[in-house]
Amino acid sequence: MHPYLIPLEKLFRDQADNSKASAMKKYMKGQFEYYGIPSPDRKLIVREFYSRFGYPYEDDLEDLIKDCWDQSQREFHYMAMELLYKFAKKAEICRIDLYEYMVFTKSWWDTVDFIAANLMGTHFRKFPDTIAPYTEKWMASGNMWLQRSAILFQLKYKADTDVILLDKYIRQLQGSKEFFINKAIGWMLREYSKTDADWVRNYVAKNLTKLAPLSHREALKWLANKNK
Repeated sequence: MHPYLIPLEKLFRDQADNSKASAMKKYMKGQFEYYGIPSPDRKLIVREFYSRFGYPYEDDLEDLIKDCWDQSQREFHYMAMELLYKFAKKAEICRIDLYEYMVFTKSWWDTVDFIAANLMGTHFRKFPDTIAPYTEKWMASGNMWLQRSAILFQLKYKADTDVILLDKYIRQLQGSKEFFINKAIGWMLREYSKTDADWVRNYVAKNLTKLAPLSHREALKWLANKNK
């Protein structure tokens, strides 16, 4: 373990709760181990850690993040993502490779969605010329989580959403039986409906027979709740 992380590991162990850890692991379908620390408590622990030990040097960041990712407990993974978010706007162009590694490795919706919407989304705003090369590669990879990221990186773009690109990738994924793909399509459309309700409503109507029922329901959920 990276020396910087050793005091944090002790803080986590001191607050571990086996019964909560078991429940968290069960909720995540047994994918990962946990210390059993709820998110608000974990964030307080990490805040205390930073106040005592400071933030790592940026030159050490990639090795440190990968070391966090190598740990069994999911709390280290959450800490790693949130730490990267603090540095996201200052990241160099090559940082996208680390984000890709994190999506591809130890993949599940809880980390992938944060990385896509917050880290990749921020990165692509800063380096828009990298959007096509990376997202096209992800779409062609056949990896469900990278494909989900290609849909969700625009989740917070609002009026800056590239609807042409979004439509292109949705079309490529039509017919998918993967829950996490169809959910992502619906979620992205639902979020964009808060910016351009007419576009989403018309898009769903035109693609009614092509969108999965899950995508269709999710896409219109916000509009239905708002009676728009």
